[in-house]
Amino acid sequence: MPLIKLTFRPGINREVTSYTNEGGWYDCDKIRFQKGFPEQIGGWQKLSNTTFLGTCRSLHPWVALNRNSYLGVGTNLKYYIEFGGDFYDITPIRATVTLTNPFTATDGSSVLVVADADHGAVTGDFVTFSGATGLGGNVTAAVLNREYQVTVVDSNSYTITLSVTANATDASGSPGGGSVTAAYQINVGLDTTVTGTGWGTDTWGAGAWGEASSAPVVTSTLRLWSADNYGEDLIYNVRDGGIYYWDASAANPLDQRGVALSSLAGANTTPTIAKQVLISDRDRHIIAFGCDDEFSIGTQDPMLIRFSSQESLIDWQTRPDNTAGSIRLGSGSEIVCAVETRQQVLVFTDTTLYAMQFLGPPYTFGVNTLSENITIMSPNAAVAVQDRVYWMGQNEFYAYTGAVNRQPCWVRDYVFGDIDKTQAEKVVAGVNSEHSEVWWFYPSINGGGLVDKYVVYNFAEDTWYYGTMARTAWLDRGVNEYPIAAGLDGYLYEHENGINDGSVSPSIAIVSYVQSSPVDIGEGDQFSFISRMIPDVSFMNSTATVPKVQLTLSVRNFPDGTYFDSTTQDYVKTQSVPVEQRTEQLFFRLRGRQMSFKISNIERNVRWRLGSPRVDMRTDGRR
Repeated sequence: MPLIKLTFRPGINREVTSYTNEGGWYDCDKIRFQKGFPEQIGGWQKLSNTTFLGTCRSLHPWVALNRNSYLGVGTNLKYYIEFGGDFYDITPIRATVTLTNPFTATDGSSVLVVADADHGAVTGDFVTFSGATGLGGNVTAAVLNREYQVTVVDSNSYTITLSVTANATDASGSPGGGSVTAAYQINVGLDTTVTGTGWGTDTWGAGAWGEASSAPVVTSTLRLWSADNYGEDLIYNVRDGGIYYWDASAANPLDQRGVALSSLAGANTTPTIAKQVLISDRDRHIIAFGCDDEFSIGTQDPMLIRFSSQESLIDWQTRPDNTAGSIRLGSGSEIVCAVETRQQVLVFTDTTLYAMQFLGPPYTFGVNTLSENITIMSPNAAVAVQDRVYWMGQNEFYAYTGAVNRQPCWVRDYVFGDIDKTQAEKVVAGVNSEHSEVWWFYPSINGGGLVDKYVVYNFAEDTWYYGTMARTAWLDRGVNEYPIAAGLDGYLYEHENGINDGSVSPSIAIVSYVQSSPVDIGEGDQFSFISRMIPDVSFMNSTATVPKVQLTLSVRNFPDGTYFDSTTQDYVKTQSVPVEQRTEQLFFRLRGRQMSFKISNIERNVRWRLGSPRVDMRTDGRR
């Protein structure tokens, strides 16, 4: 009998049944398709062994005039600048107060009570004390004068946990501490979206009259950041919060914290609250989205866009002699996000997509409606690839390529049926330009509210695939040699670096696989016998002494039947033999009407690419 070549359509298809998808791939993890063939994705290594606090949901790279390469890292607890593998805390200070004898210790306890009337802190906030004197025992000045995370007792007091245990001397010296300066960082944000139910959060008639809706409605939002560099300096904004400025040219800049943009000398009607900020690269305007109006500073308008005068940090007042101004969008209830392309800025509201373009004086900027009745999953769910923009909507994917189109997706039902919609704000998009991919990381319904899965669109090959991976922010290569992603463990990872999972030391294998839909043997009306396979696998860049993968053939008799007589064999290939030479053969004894093929890897230092294996089949009886 002739050897039959196993060829499958590129990409994963979950929009039809596995049986209907004959000749295609149906399931996978940690693979990609290149030139139509599946291969294992590249590995990842820690950027450094230093960790950040909180969950990172924002990464912004830039290079200063002195050639220092900086990376802004925004978490729900802090805002950092990563430089040289270390994280420097530039979280802004919201208030600095002087307290008199604020500390009260309890003998035998490491918990210290701090008195501060109307402190404005929430549990988890950070405060740094300076100028304090010790309480006389174990609680010395060196113990007190440092940063602490607080647990709120009431509006006038909170507790901190010391690195030592107070003794009787400390207790008798309480309240104490002398004249203490307390510097409070801006309030920390949520690491998970808090939802509830209420009127108007479901479709009309979905429940009985007077009943609360069962659909989730967001009541408290996730801590998200946006950032952009103004020359060598950084402008950064906490969503629905303040806008801050960090000066890279200051003395010892990494020891300095960001300050409110409105606090800079000469600031004129500068916005104090916004949903997002960015710098228009073509014309050098700072643009604030969903901000406060110049005549109502401090009152947020979720549909208002304001822009500074050209080349100015501080001049935001609308006048005939500058280019500052504002635009209020008319369709939707809030601005969700803005994405800059080479030619324009795309602005998403919750219902409409606008194009914002630089016109020059006297109007400066203008907006055009591109599409109505669109949705977007989260503020981080859209990403630009040159002049194209891809984004994840509430129930489908979209692309803007000069016009807005719903992107055909062969894993649509699978992905949107798996997303935890109560945590949709956590969805984040990223580009892996080396492989022409757009990645969306999302929390699955069984993920405990954490981002644990991804879906990928390869725009060069028009294919889709998915897998499991916990990443909360993604940055394409450019300033950095490799794409960088943030893990839930407090580390940043360089992706496409190596061939192993570098989240532990020593690194471990990337567990990957791709499995086909069943293939009818013959016309599907007869049983066939499979006796051998000629494999076609390339072990690109593998460093294992004997790299190997598992090839699995499974057969069954009916579309809904259970696979049986499944045979798995290791395909071993030594590195000394050119990968183009395929002289090995694997032997099987399998009978059935339908066959499924799977290639998988659980070995460290192995990376594979599948070609076109062949199988030896002949018509046979059932026994």
